[in-house]
Amino acid sequence: MKRFAKLLVTVLLILYPLAVYFGIQYLPLNSILILLLFIIIMRLVFSGVNGKQVGSMVTLALAIVLALSWLRDDPKGLLWYPVLCNLILFFLFAYSLKQPKSIIERIARIKEPDLPYKGIVYTRKVTKVWCIFFLINGSLATATVISGNMQVWVFYNGLVSYVLMGMIIAAEWLVRSRIYREV
Repeated sequence: MKRFAKLLVTVLLILYPLAVYFGIQYLPLNSILILLLFIIIMRLVFSGVNGKQVGSMVTLALAIVLALSWLRDDPKGLLWYPVLCNLILFFLFAYSLKQPKSIIERIARIKEPDLPYKGIVYTRKVTKVWCIFFLINGSLATATVISGNMQVWVFYNGLVSYVLMGMIIAAEWLVRSRIYREV
């Protein structure tokens, strides 16, 4: 049950742009805010307050946009969630570059605990690529909010952004496969 609930919350967060887009058009603000509050509660219940750092920060971002929208009685505050997520991810990934192990290195070590030096150098480069992506993606997400065009906002944040992430993941996998063949 816990696994299903986590999966459900993840799917709902991925579908966030579509939910907000249709919610703003067809539902009163309070209905949207209650749904988002439910997602926050589910995330806290099934991940715990001390859940993973990234998950906790993303949940905090959702709580912030929810609170701002509620306080201002304006659903447009909900549009800032992708911007905050990219900003949080940028700072977490960039901060990890100042640590002995970057986020990507920690992830790589799950599968390969004895990561060779070449792998460490590679994971730092990948972490930098993600930092650049989060900066650019966050800037474009900001531009979609400022434009005020809901169709552009949902198209970019609900589709293009995910396609770009997928392309980076696929490209990284291809490069990593080539590097490991050389070793």
